[in-house]
Amino acid sequence: MPGVSIGDDSVIGAGSVVTRDVPAGVVAVGSPCRVLREIGGHDREFYWRDRRSGDDAGQVR
Repeated sequence: MPGVSIGDDSVIGAGSVVTRDVPAGVVAVGSPCRVLREIGGHDREFYWRDRRSGDDAGQVR
C-alpha cells in the first residue's frame, strides 16, 4: 500500500514534506520531514509562553 503513516500524538511542522513514516509522540519538521525531538512531559504541561494548561485567563503561576 503506497503512502506514509504519521504516529499518534505527533506534530508535523507547517510546510513539511513527509516522505517517510513518522513515529508516535514526536515533533517532525522540514523538507524532507525529519524528527526534531520527542514530545515530553514539559510539552504536555505547558502549551504557550510558560502558561500551564488549564490556567484561568492565562495567568502564569
